[in-house]
Amino acid sequence: MAIQRKNAFKFLFTKYRGYMKFLTKRSLCQNQNFSEKTIRIPLEMPRLRDPDINPCMLESDASIRCLDANNYDKEKCSTYFQKYKSCRKFWHSIMIQRRHDGVKPFMPTAAERDEILGEMGKMPY
Repeated sequence: MAIQRKNAFKFLFTKYRGYMKFLTKRSLCQNQNFSEKTIRIPLEMPRLRDPDINPCMLESDASIRCLDANNYDKEKCSTYFQKYKSCRKFWHSIMIQRRHDGVKPFMPTAAERDEILGEMGKMPY
């Protein structure tokens, strides 16, 4: 029985590549019957909060705050969503241009992005 649980545990870690999977076992009584519960945590979460990777973190946070303030009424937050989309489009075009020119990293770091925006004089989105 222990071998099956061990193999099931390995299977949970390898089945979903985009997620970390945890298997928690809870003893229900003295004879070691276990209840299995699986918790999925996206691996992308730490990357999305990194300012060097995500150039539109402020716009994303503003849209989430708007949703929270307006009881998740999407119509009231459409301007925030549009600003986030235009931000993503702008930085994606910059990333494509840098990739084409052979500049690495493809996405400019936070300091480089500040310089780019400073040269433009205003927010392009």
